[in-house]
Amino acid sequence: MARKRSARRLAADLSLLAVAAAFALPLAWVLLSAVDPRAGLRVRVPDSPTLDNFRAILTPDITYTPLLNSLVLCGGATALTVGCAALAAYPLSRFRSRLNRPFLLTILFATSLPITAVMVPVYALFVRVNLIDTLQGTILFFAASQLPFAIWLTKNFMDGVPRELEEAAWTDGASALQSLVRIVLPLMGPGLAVVTVFSFVMMWGNFFVPFMLLLTPDRMPASVSINDFFGNRGMVAYGHLAAFSVIYSTPVVLLYVLVARRLGGGFALGGAVKG
Repeated sequence: MARKRSARRLAADLSLLAVAAAFALPLAWVLLSAVDPRAGLRVRVPDSPTLDNFRAILTPDITYTPLLNSLVLCGGATALTVGCAALAAYPLSRFRSRLNRPFLLTILFATSLPITAVMVPVYALFVRVNLIDTLQGTILFFAASQLPFAIWLTKNFMDGVPRELEEAAWTDGASALQSLVRIVLPLMGPGLAVVTVFSFVMMWGNFFVPFMLLLTPDRMPASVSINDFFGNRGMVAYGHLAAFSVIYSTPVVLLYVLVARRLGGGFALGGAVKG
């Protein structure tokens, strides 16, 4: 029996190592190729590491302007998504109605719609209302596409906030909006952090939506401009592509680091309900 258990553990460990290697190798290629002047498709340690790849791409046209556009698009859309999700999830969490379940099922259905299925009517609508090739139009569509799942997540976290705390605030004369802003949202800080990170990451890596809705090159985000590193006839600047990928991933990593301490905080005042 001991031998069988040891064999099973060894097989499980080897399987986990294989999965870890499958994730680690692409990351290792990006990090190593970013400082390799002769970067290719192989994962290899560069003979003479250099920062020339970063110097080549750190220009306004290649990096600064696309990254700024991405921050404006994804930051604005994330703020709009989280705000609207909180307002929509509050009545679903606090008030019982016959329409709650059908509404939630409709939202769940909306999350399963492929983005390519709705782009044609959305494009036609944006042309008619003059939102094509505008950052605000792309922000609105980003927020609308992420809102259904954000509402689901926000409602689930909001259900964990004790209702008695709000009732105490109502007794002191607070309105429903005041109790939401001053009591519910601060207590569900970890939940809002999850919704924020999830929404931002999903928008940050979206290529299809800005590629369809934006036409001017100066307004393209980094998720679209990264396609410029793939040249004609299969020629790819691998070193520049890897360096740009490192810089492109930095805002997402920084966002996670900033909110990571809130993810494990829990509901700090969850036990403050009096009996």
